[in-house]
Formats: sequence, C-alpha cells, structure tokens
Amino acid sequence: MSDKIRWGVIGCAAIAKRAVIPGIRQSVLNEVAAIASRDTDKARETAEELNIPQAYSSYEALLEDDSIDAVYIPLPNHLHKEWTIRAAEAGKHVLCEKPLALTANEAAEMAQACDKAGVLLAEAFMYRHHPRYRMIREVIAAGTIGEIRGIHGTFTFNNADDAANVRYRRNWGGGSLYDVGCYPINAARLLLGTEPEAATVHALFSDGHDGVDMMASGLIEFPGSKSLTFDCGMWAAFRNTLEVVGDKGLIEVPSAFVTGTDGGSNFFVTADGGREEIKVPDVNQYAVQADDFARAIRGEQPLPFRASDAIGNMRVIDACLHSARSRARISIVQEREA
Repeated sequence: MSDKIRWGVIGCAAIAKRAVIPGIRQSVLNEVAAIASRDTDKARETAEELNIPQAYSSYEALLEDDSIDAVYIPLPNHLHKEWTIRAAEAGKHVLCEKPLALTANEAAEMAQACDKAGVLLAEAFMYRHHPRYRMIREVIAAGTIGEIRGIHGTFTFNNADDAANVRYRRNWGGGSLYDVGCYPINAARLLLGTEPEAATVHALFSDGHDGVDMMASGLIEFPGSKSLTFDCGMWAAFRNTLEVVGDKGLIEVPSAFVTGTDGGSNFFVTADGGREEIKVPDVNQYAVQADDFARAIRGEQPLPFRASDAIGNMRVIDACLHSARSRARISIVQEREA
C-alpha cells in the first residue's frame, strides 16, 4: 500500500486540535481527511481553522464516508465504548484516547468488536511511542541500574476552577485516576513487563467537582516485591515525572509524559558513582504514534501495543478506584492474553 492512511476525527476536543491532528500531519504515512461534531458550526469552524477538507455535522456521517480508513476518538471517556464499536462496525480502524474505557469489561467489549470487524484498536498513550522509552528499557535490560526495586511516578496539574470541564463529571468518567493517574500505572507495567497484583489508593473526592477524585496517591504491588508509588491530580501544581530505582542506580525522567523540544525529552542515569544525561532525539510523539498505527494498518508491522494491554491497564484503574472509595487494599486478577 502506497497511499496515506486517511483519518477522520470524531469530536473537536482540545487534545485533538492542539496535539493529535498536528501530530498526524507531521507524520509520514497519514493525512487528516475529515472531522465531525454534533454541532454543525463547530465542525465547520474547526475544519476551516485547521484546514481539514471535510466537516461532518454528525459522527454517523463521518463513519459512512467510505474514503476514511481510520478514526481518532477524543470524546469524553463515557463515549469511548459506543463510538469505538460503531466505528468498528463501519470498518474503520480505531485510535481511542486514554483511558480506553470506563472499566476493563467495557474495554474487552471494544476489543472483541474490533476483532470481529477485522479492524485494529489502539489506546492513545502517545508517550510509549517516543524513542526514549525504548532507550530507557535498554538501560534497564543492560543491567546498568541493577535490579529494579521500585518506580515512582507523578502527573498533576491544576484546572479545578474550570467547573464545567468534562473531567469533573463523574458519570462521564471524570477524575484524576482516569485522566492522568493512568500514565504512571501504564509506564510501570511497560517497564516492569508484568501485571500488578494489588492496589491501595487514597484520594481526595471533591463535592464541588461532582464527587470525582481530584487527587490520588497510590501503591501498586507487582510480583517480586516490586512496586509503583504514584500520585496524580487535577488540583495541584504541574508535574509529570518518573523515577526508576534499582539496587545499583537510578533513572530519572523529568518530563515523563508531556515532552518538550531542545532536550526536553532527555533523561538521567545515575550509576557507578556518576550521573549522566542521556540525549534523546526531539520528535513529535503524536506523529510517531500515528505512523506506528499506519504501519500496522498497512501490514508492515504489528501494533506495538495491542488492545489486550489496554484491558490490563483498565483492570488496574478499576482496582484503584475501588480502593480509593472503599479505603481498602484491592487484589487484581489479570488475564494475560496467550
């Protein structure tokens, strides 16, 4: 296949306009062909603003466009399941924003629908596609920091004054664990290469924000007495960091998930008595994500991260939310795909 993958965007969310659409455009194998909104004026205005050829006044109309190969879904979390399944039934490959669903069971239904339709499904954890995470895994595999003893991750920001934000609608999948806590959980699973056994989480639930978790701190237990400690929040100063502690050294990632240019993606390795800054190529991780997905559609490589991985991440989030609301340690039963 030589033609570019033609993308339709279902919804005019800020993340789509600010990051994902520009990323797709900077990629090699993709083009943005259409965008849809339930608000006709918003669809038209967004298409004109971003120079997108086709604007649709309904999601259904976009899915009926036979020229669209794949869709990106940045809708509020509670709509991910419905529109992923409807896109699959329309024969479209699906890149869906994180978290993939509201529960692991929902995520499994989405994966099954895509399998049945013969289309690909991926969760939009863009940071995983950045080359630095391959480099970090190589440092770990080489034994530079020894055996991993623990991982600590943070992802916080303060948007609490925006009371109308969809992040503060409990029934829509609002809350910090869904929005940003998913990142350090996802990263720990990637770097440790195993699924966790239990979660214990303490959270701040805000009556002024529809009862969602505005801040959460957690302990995720992994096999071999390893653990992730993390905190996430939407009512705190901005941070997004990751620290991997070994018995012989340390990896520090100052900007772990949201990256910058001019060295903003670099990380640090402390070992053998010295601390070294590891230079990382400045790339658009959204563009790399799009090209990885396109190559899988074209049959040139498998998906780097399959839908089963997203289901596994949702099981951990399910346990975290259960723990935070019940104030208890929750065991996690994972079902790894053969």
